[in-house]
Parts: sequence; structure tokens; C-alpha cells
Amino acid sequence: MFLDPGRQKPQIEYPCEWAYKVIGSDVNRILIAIEHAAMGLAYEVTPSNVSSNGKYFSLNFKLEVPNEAVRT
Repeated sequence: MFLDPGRQKPQIEYPCEWAYKVIGSDVNRILIAIEHAAMGLAYEVTPSNVSSNGKYFSLNFKLEVPNEAVRT
């Protein structure tokens, strides 16, 4: 990925690894949503954080995206 000075928008070369942070109150529902979003692609999920009151959880979701349509 590099910045085009004229456009100030990153140009991403595909395929590339992309990471998302997913936050919610139910880990099982988060995992189901990640499985759905991955659309059959191989992915990795790792724990990230738990809110101070233990109500919200965040997970890191990483996968290799083949193109921008899949990434967004």
C-alpha cells in the first residue's frame, strides 16, 4: 500500500492481508458474524480486549482479501 500524492488515497495492491477489529456483547454472535463476513476465505481470529465491566468484547479478525469488493 502506498499514497498517491495527487489523490491522498492509499492504493492497495491485492491480494493483501487485512485486519478488522470486531466489537460486541456476545462472543458467540461475533464469531458467527465473522464466519459470515469471511465468505469462505481462510481467516484468523484472536482475542483483543474486554471492557472494564465485562459487557463488551473485541476480537481481531484477519484474512487475505483478493480485491477491494471483498475488503469493503
